[in-house]
Amino acid sequence: MGLFDFLKGNNKETEKKEFEGKIYAPISGKILPLEQVPDEVFAQKMVGDGVAIEPDASGVMLAPVDGKVEKIFDTNHAFSVTTTSGMEVFVHFGMDTVKLDGKGFERIANEGDIVKKGDPLIKYDYEFLKENAKSVITPVIISNYDEFSSLEKKDGNAVAGETLVLNVIK
Repeated sequence: MGLFDFLKGNNKETEKKEFEGKIYAPISGKILPLEQVPDEVFAQKMVGDGVAIEPDASGVMLAPVDGKVEKIFDTNHAFSVTTTSGMEVFVHFGMDTVKLDGKGFERIANEGDIVKKGDPLIKYDYEFLKENAKSVITPVIISNYDEFSSLEKKDGNAVAGETLVLNVIK
């Protein structure tokens, strides 16, 4: 085995170690099974697999992983972050929140930003959204979950930026 083969081998091992499948709560609240989301698109996993969180107060949606902000919807109700290993995490605050045209949300981060787990992305007004949205239940989805071998889902209460809600197994 040549020197370059040895280095390539190390690079492959390093890549494996770099995969980080831990996804943390982007908001605080109660973790629910995805099937309890009052929207068939999410409940039937058409967008991807994951969990949902029923928030309990106003706050800030945080980056659930280290990665790049790929998309923040114009209405600031949803975003996606892609990790360096290619895992796509999609967070959609509430149901029918797109119809609020951005009311109740304030963007902090921008598309293309490189973020760390726990970085603030979007502020939200819980009381306004609870009054005006169909639901505040917030799916946290791995949109490309079919590329991974399994997904461990957590339950209980979540603290934004601190509680592990999903563990993706490569």
